Amino acid sequence: SIYSLLDFKNAAMVMMMSPRPSSMLILATAVALSSSNVSNAFLAPTPHAARYQQLSSSVVKPSTTQLHVSGSPDAPKTIEEDAALQWDMFTRHHALDGEWWGSWSTYNYMGDLEDSTVAGVSLQPNEDSNIVAHTHRILSSSTESDCQTCFSSSQVDTLPIAMYTPETLGRRHRCATVGMVVGPSVLKSGAMSTELVLRHGDGRVRVTFQHAPVWERGIEPGSCPPQGLKLFRAVVSKEKLRPTAEDGTEGTIQGPPSADEEKSSPPAPGNPRFFRPVPPFNWHAKWAGTSWTWGPQTGDRGWSIQEMDDADSWHGRPTGDAEGTWSLRLPGGVLIQCPRVIVGGMSGICRLAWMPEDDGEVGTEADGNKAKLLRIEASVMALEPIISDNDDEMMVGFHPPSLGSLRTDLLEKEGELEGASLEERAQAAEGYVWGSSPGGDADEGSVAEKSSAMSNEAVAPKMEEGSKAEKKSPTPEDEDLKKKIAADPRNALDF
Repeated sequence: SIYSLLDFKNAAMVMMMSPRPSSMLILATAVALSSSNVSNAFLAPTPHAARYQQLSSSVVKPSTTQLHVSGSPDAPKTIEEDAALQWDMFTRHHALDGEWWGSWSTYNYMGDLEDSTVAGVSLQPNEDSNIVAHTHRILSSSTESDCQTCFSSSQVDTLPIAMYTPETLGRRHRCATVGMVVGPSVLKSGAMSTELVLRHGDGRVRVTFQHAPVWERGIEPGSCPPQGLKLFRAVVSKEKLRPTAEDGTEGTIQGPPSADEEKSSPPAPGNPRFFRPVPPFNWHAKWAGTSWTWGPQTGDRGWSIQEMDDADSWHGRPTGDAEGTWSLRLPGGVLIQCPRVIVGGMSGICRLAWMPEDDGEVGTEADGNKAKLLRIEASVMALEPIISDNDDEMMVGFHPPSLGSLRTDLLEKEGELEGASLEERAQAAEGYVWGSSPGGDADEGSVAEKSSAMSNEAVAPKMEEGSKAEKKSPTPEDEDLKKKIAADPRNALDF
């Protein structure tokens, strides 16, 4: 991709899509990246080679603080300033006056729909906007009416979840413009939960990945510490912001978005359409926009994406970039990916891509509106052992799971891919990728496996020269690659 470092204030203003001011970072640090063409979806959000054009003439050395990207008076230099920035994005994009109603669809490991529940997420700030009350509103029973968007009589159960303040929000939440990650955190059942959220206009998509402890085949479960965390459930919710329902158990509420509602009252430009056909080759286009990245060492950074290369376009590869990727492509332009198994010492990437809008039709209200693509990816670490102080060979427990990096992209369609026919785009949507050479030395299978030594920090994507359609083999033919796959702990474990 062609990226340029930009004034973070201006970038953030574009990404936040609001005139409301807030404390932002300015990125004035020189970036030096390896020219290697390797990538691994389980190590860092799309760490691909890139060309950078530094807009700032000064080079500022990183400070020694935890958030060490500096160079701007408005840059968060302390934990308190970072908490204030996170609270600003949380209350701007998610904790709004209203309730996020949707159908919580539960999918199992095989990708089958197991259950669906109509519910709402309420994130209500107080008058001073310094406390947010988080509750879940579960529709337990209802009587349908002639109204296309509401129930004439409904029984709603309210479940209190938590109270957030600027000081406590960062314990489980991390925001990156319109994107948000909740977790990873351990549930009472012992499973690990990682939630990704993307908001666009009056709608948002929320997905929760849940991984449970597993052991190698032949080992009695519970006889030793877990050897991995295997995905067993994914919950997806397409939500629409509705007016806050009155307190009480009965009344009229507006439920989740529906096809009938969108047909009778088409969403205005800037709001998503959940019920529409999205051809798979629509993912393959020229996308440009802005990106927000975060890492525990680099802090928050803003990037301008002028052109996205094929290696960085993971949204066009529904099966993922690495072996052991679990994925699901859902109607309405939604793609989710996560590791099938997470093991200690290896970070796992959870991804959500969403196309909320298409190109506007000529002669309609949306004429001239560009298609939108939102992406969020987070790397998580789990099963990191705690070694006894008295015995280096004795493990006394596991560290809590942690967030390794976060990235959110806000992209618009700038045109069609040059030199790619409709047939090639359709092939790419079915698992083909664009290589860097006719010999296929940089196909996605090998690219994903060759980057095991890269950091799990959130960095800007790298640039890969050339583009030519090439089929992605389900089993790599390169012998050296096979050895690396065999040595990979995720594939060595037979779950």
